[in-house]
Amino acid sequence: MTAGNMELFDAGTKGRGLRARRDINTGEVLFAEPSYAAVVFNSLASQVCHSCFRRQANLHRCAQCRFAHYCDRTCQTAGWDDHKQECAAIRKSGSVPNENVRLAARLLWRRNRDQGLASDSQLVPVDQLQDHLTDLPAGELEKLELDVRNFLRFWSCGTKQHPSEYISHIFGIIKFNGLTLQDQRGQESVGLGLFPNLSLVNHDCWPNCTATLNHGNRSAVSSTLHSPLRMELRALGKISEGEELTVSYVDFLNLSADRQKQLKERFQLDCSCNHCTQHIGDDLMAAAAEEKPSADVVKEVAAFSKETLEKVEKARHDGDHGQVLKLCQQCLEKQEKVLAETHLCKLRVLSALVEVLSYLRKFSEAAEYARKMLEGYRKLYPPYYPQLGLALMRAGVTHWHAGQVEVGHKMICKAYRIMIVTHGPNHSITKDLESMRSLTELELKALKENVLDMKNLQMTSSSSADESSKDFLRKQ
Repeated sequence: MTAGNMELFDAGTKGRGLRARRDINTGEVLFAEPSYAAVVFNSLASQVCHSCFRRQANLHRCAQCRFAHYCDRTCQTAGWDDHKQECAAIRKSGSVPNENVRLAARLLWRRNRDQGLASDSQLVPVDQLQDHLTDLPAGELEKLELDVRNFLRFWSCGTKQHPSEYISHIFGIIKFNGLTLQDQRGQESVGLGLFPNLSLVNHDCWPNCTATLNHGNRSAVSSTLHSPLRMELRALGKISEGEELTVSYVDFLNLSADRQKQLKERFQLDCSCNHCTQHIGDDLMAAAAEEKPSADVVKEVAAFSKETLEKVEKARHDGDHGQVLKLCQQCLEKQEKVLAETHLCKLRVLSALVEVLSYLRKFSEAAEYARKMLEGYRKLYPPYYPQLGLALMRAGVTHWHAGQVEVGHKMICKAYRIMIVTHGPNHSITKDLESMRSLTELELKALKENVLDMKNLQMTSSSSADESSKDFLRKQ
């Protein structure tokens, strides 16, 4: 089957996959897919819009179920088809089930509305995605069966009932194909969604594409000009006709063995990409400092760092920013002359340190550590990668707040060039970067004008002083 720039093909041991039907340019959108079904996490139900998935204050609550929240009437109207039966089910059951149950219900209500037919743009029907139920360990299978029982209590469609085996199949699809959805700033996971076409894109630790959530635009006066929440698949570099399209299911900043473990546990996937089989990047991610300490010392400091990072996470969760700062500084001191700038433990401590110092408004210190962190990131990440762009953006803002406007402006410009490729010009993050780029540019211009004015003033003062000195000498 084909759709636009891509086609479905047999990818051998990986199963089905998607490949390019023509040559693709860097940053080009291969497809944009609205969610088949999506839900906000229960824990963020009152903080995130249930239609556009933007996180913001003063949301409007659904007057009937009192659970769903929306930006305004426009978002509520746009989301009504997806929420209507969920709303009735919540009122009928008197409680709200977890997000997996809600997503399964929305998926089946959508399927019933579509009469089980896939749209023209859908490469496969949603219920033909892989569930991997036979690969699930006993503990995970028990959790899934509990979700099935909770679903059957919640299900209130009334028009069509489904056997429990089919419901288990749907939950398997959600477990292995569901995607976490980020807020509009890319800072936090706020929900869970299912995108059938995107589910066909296979994993590679060094991918040629990235999937980015675009929250759509509903600010236009006419609803016909509104754009929906959608996932966009963008090329990270040039892709040749016939080349397989890939994305990374996990963050690359992990040792190959750890990535393989994550992929097996989360997706029942045995990764055989070049970076895993050849352990590319592992040497840098576990590198010792230039002082060449012994292997035992490196191992000891790495173990200490991992324990510290666990304590940091607990202190962060408790809101104890002073303790986070203390732990990070102690750990960084111990890492000095032992772990390289690219060592994962050092990068994670630096990231936590930059975050807490920025929160405490100690921007000059945060900027210094942000530069060190970026040095490591640049050696590990591909040139166009969302995480690198976000790190550059945050570092640029930190330098800007520290009064280092020129350095901050350069970082923001670099982040913008990456985000244009990975997120596109209309994404809220890219628009924020464009605004910051303009503001820092204006600030730099103003600073240069002030410097010139000061120089002119100093030259004028100096000339006046010279004339006064000459007058004084003549009088003598």
